[in-house]
Amino acid sequence: MQGGHRVGITGNAVIKEGKINNINYISSLNFRITKQVIGCSNKIIKYVINSEENSIYSTLIVSPPGVGKTTLLRDLVRRISNGMEQIKFSGLNIGVVDERGEIAAMYHGIPQNDIGIRTDVLDNVPKALGMTMLIRSMSPQIIVADEIGNEKDVEAIRYAVCSGVKGLFTAHGASIEDLKLNPALEKLIQNCVFERIIFLNDKKEKGEVSKAYMLNEVDRTYDLYRE
Repeated sequence: MQGGHRVGITGNAVIKEGKINNINYISSLNFRITKQVIGCSNKIIKYVINSEENSIYSTLIVSPPGVGKTTLLRDLVRRISNGMEQIKFSGLNIGVVDERGEIAAMYHGIPQNDIGIRTDVLDNVPKALGMTMLIRSMSPQIIVADEIGNEKDVEAIRYAVCSGVKGLFTAHGASIEDLKLNPALEKLIQNCVFERIIFLNDKKEKGEVSKAYMLNEVDRTYDLYRE
């Protein structure tokens, strides 16, 4: 909807050729009211920015549902895209794959949320396909996708890394052990595709970091982040 708000529908699903073709006998509507929280990434940005190279560390942000991963991701995109003069960080070109319209909240081709001046968005497209399309045609320095987790996502992220593109992604979980229960994510962790893995604290205000891990280049494992 205009403004980035969404309405979910439940009812009797009509299945055709293994896919939902329609919904009838609608039983409820679920209204999701969008809300940007400008500056909510203040506490996490230091883990993500590589100021020496004017780049970022490929990062996976993890938490259970409802803790604020997408809100945080959106604010990170805005800040990295615009640049941060106070730390002499120049803005970077970002490609966002907004499969469910939750990051940019496009309405008639116009982002309803502030996602920065150097951000390109592919809306309403499967993440794996969107990542590949953006890398091939838009020359992003950073690729962004929300809630990764299947084999196709993994292949697309590998393609991005092999193309020299950094990534910002989110996933559901509460620990590295949780992530490893997902075979697709376990492959990315074993191959050390992410340079940072950040877990959000679900007991405090949104944007609070519980634990942050950094890639140990020597033995290709993850160590707790140290200042």
